[in-house]
Amino acid sequence: MSDTADHSAPAAPDAPRQPPPPTGQPAYPAAHPSAYPPDGRPPPDREPAPTPSPALSPAAQQGSDRAREALLAVRREVGKAVVGQDAAVSGVIICLLVRGHVLLEGVPGVAKTLLVRAVAKALAIDTKRVQFTPDLMPGDITGSLVYDNTTSEFVFREGPVFTNLLLADEINRTPPKTQASLLEAMEERQVSVDGTPRPLPQPFLVAATQNPVEYEGTYPLPEAQLDRFLLKVVLPLPPRGDELEVIRRHASGFDPRDLDAAGLQAVAGPDDLAAGVEAVRAVTIAPEVAGYIVDIARATRSAPSLSLGVSPRGATALLATSRAWAWMNGRTFVTPDDVKALAHATLSHRLSLRPEAELEGVSVGSVLASAIGSVPVPR
Repeated sequence: MSDTADHSAPAAPDAPRQPPPPTGQPAYPAAHPSAYPPDGRPPPDREPAPTPSPALSPAAQQGSDRAREALLAVRREVGKAVVGQDAAVSGVIICLLVRGHVLLEGVPGVAKTLLVRAVAKALAIDTKRVQFTPDLMPGDITGSLVYDNTTSEFVFREGPVFTNLLLADEINRTPPKTQASLLEAMEERQVSVDGTPRPLPQPFLVAATQNPVEYEGTYPLPEAQLDRFLLKVVLPLPPRGDELEVIRRHASGFDPRDLDAAGLQAVAGPDDLAAGVEAVRAVTIAPEVAGYIVDIARATRSAPSLSLGVSPRGATALLATSRAWAWMNGRTFVTPDDVKALAHATLSHRLSLRPEAELEGVSVGSVLASAIGSVPVPR
């Protein structure tokens, strides 16, 4: 296990800066001057306005500010164990704020597992890890009924899914039947065993990891399950400066398996997450920005290189992540920059290339960037 990273070190406490958006995908280009082709949709000035978000009371606003400071402090705390990784930490926090799940993709040794463990410790929430293997059964995750000799009855034994943050390590190494056992947990926040629904703890998040370069003996996630992940965060290899810091820490005796020795402490908790959830729901979005999100989704559906564009669920996911990002940056409204900052991490894994486009070396990221660039930015 390593503690490498892909971003610069956290800012000093006396000069806080906002964390970078979850990234790893190609950057979006500047907005293209041409408009998206007409499709019969009414012009922006006649579009129905979204339902206004509830305003926060003064007490709730104070709680919102405290929660934001606490959650932004999480990335500084994680930095004691992981070099950089601000973007990935931001992605996990955004998913917790909008009740979503995150897919972490990177080659072995870029601190995917360590990052999840460090975030859970900094948030004072419970975490469990499941190593997905070809012989893993659904009951190994959700739990099963076990015969109790003392009572002569079957009792339910909870599986590792009964936690706050479930690390599904190498999720693409287990067959589809076992992968699908997470679907109900991810969508309904419950599991059904022997016909009885059993609610999961709150908060609940699945952080799944997968290796993007090794395909032998793997089972790629189907599109329907990829669509259940709110964000896909790509963790590339670190720059030289970060890798030197990793070596320096290990030479000084750092043990990635002992977070207490690294000085990690809980700087936020479930109450801060709950306050943040309520604050994010109060973030407003103008009709023009809502239309911008819809037009981006529709642009992907007409892209000639794609066989599958963004569904309405993907558009609502982009709305949710944009609101969370706006709140983390101290705003009570969503801007087009918030949408563009989260577009790649929110949408890229929901797209499928046509076979001929793959043969030509076209990437999903470049097609999505082109679609975003084709939509005029509202002013």
